[in-house]
Amino acid sequence: MFSKPSPPPHPLPSRATLTLLLLMALSAPALATDWTLCPGISDPVPEGSTEPRYEAFFSPYTHHWSPDSEHQQVYAVSVSRLLPNDRYCGFSLFNNSFGQPSAYAFVGKSWPGIWQAQPKLYASLSAGIIYGYVGQYKNKVPLNVGGFSPVIIPAIGYRLSPRSTLEIQLLGTAAVMFGTTWRF
Repeated sequence: MFSKPSPPPHPLPSRATLTLLLLMALSAPALATDWTLCPGISDPVPEGSTEPRYEAFFSPYTHHWSPDSEHQQVYAVSVSRLLPNDRYCGFSLFNNSFGQPSAYAFVGKSWPGIWQAQPKLYASLSAGIIYGYVGQYKNKVPLNVGGFSPVIIPAIGYRLSPRSTLEIQLLGTAAVMFGTTWRF
């Protein structure tokens, strides 16, 4: 008489889910070996060393390439652990372009003296995961899954002294962030 309705077809996974699964599969061999994102982070301080081990970053201003009435000023602070071979690992807290509290966990590498005529000029690149673009702003960053999104941030800076710099960070196609660092 009456036939039982068939169950709805399974929805296909989103592009972000597929990308995340692909990244996990590709990183599996590296994670299975003796590998760490922050090599040297637990190394003891050499006796008598006065070299800085941390770097703090503060950004009071971000310029958006395409201003939007919803944009708010972005302020950011971060602390990085300086590692051997000009590497670093860190964590940043910021309010995103839409006023949402956000965070960024990252690893990075610096290349000091990139231009022989300006030896105080350096380049750096950090990569990690941000959290904070949620709700109606979840599509403002690519590959956002539950508020988490992968990020790569290139930067160029000028060393004012052995402990301080001025730095410009390129935030994808959205903005450029201006800031300063202090090593301690």
